[in-house]
Amino acid sequence: MLPDRSASDVVLIVDDVPDNLSVLHDALDEAGYMVLVATNGEAALQSAAQAVPDIIVLDAIMPGIDGFEVARRLKAAPETAHIPIVFMTGLTDTEHVVAAFQAGGVDYVTKPIKPKEVLARIVTHMQSARQARQARNALDAFGHATMAIHVGDARIVWQTPLARQLMLQYYTTTNAQVPLELYEWLRAQAAASARGSEQKPLTVVRGARQLVFTLQKRTTDDGWLIVMREVSDAATVEAMMQTFRLTLREAEVLYWVVKGKTNRDIGDILGLSPRTVTKHLEHVFRKQGVETRTAAANLVMSRVTGLARQ
Repeated sequence: MLPDRSASDVVLIVDDVPDNLSVLHDALDEAGYMVLVATNGEAALQSAAQAVPDIIVLDAIMPGIDGFEVARRLKAAPETAHIPIVFMTGLTDTEHVVAAFQAGGVDYVTKPIKPKEVLARIVTHMQSARQARQARNALDAFGHATMAIHVGDARIVWQTPLARQLMLQYYTTTNAQVPLELYEWLRAQAAASARGSEQKPLTVVRGARQLVFTLQKRTTDDGWLIVMREVSDAATVEAMMQTFRLTLREAEVLYWVVKGKTNRDIGDILGLSPRTVTKHLEHVFRKQGVETRTAAANLVMSRVTGLARQ
């Protein structure tokens, strides 16, 4: 069961020492936080993916998957990359402190743990995380599905919930790596921006649905903010199915005929061979009682509202 965020902020604490967990759990619980605990790296990754806590207090040195590796994996996943991580460590050597920040930590506290110090760090970073979360939710509320991409390693740094949903629908993956066509477009647009040239949107087509990507602005030297919006004529395709008694695929083919696309274009859009497109059109013509593409398109234009040629 996912935690109820309407009641309190959620903190995940990760430590392989039960006494440390107990002390922190009691202090955080008394301060009004909802507390989740994990005693190893695997459990921490699972809990973070399922509950998506507001902040993670993470032991750096643990058996198995240590805290540094846990942090790296969390930061590599778009669903958890935004979560601030405060490391707990008994190692104060510079190399370990640097390793904590390189792994994605925003802060660290040293052992033995002082609950008041941990609470103070949590309050500070929780406020920043809350503001960032509210900003992402506000973007979604206005229909601006947004994500930040790091060009150098083709990685999605973070994305709003709506952006994540659209990416899953169009690319059927939750991987943090940017799809190749999106990455190539982004590199081209970043180069155009550097030259002062006009930037062009990317349109990804799936059936009668289209996802349009627009380059928004640079976030870091190698990071860009991208906004996406969906354009869908699904209702029109449904109307064609009902009006002419077509299958979904036949209606999709006819939709792109009306849009002026060739059989080869339609095949590329729908993932079909030109021969298969031709077969679908033969069925469409028979059901419509017409013989040509032009006649089929004109019949749609006269009987289905809301569809215009491009």
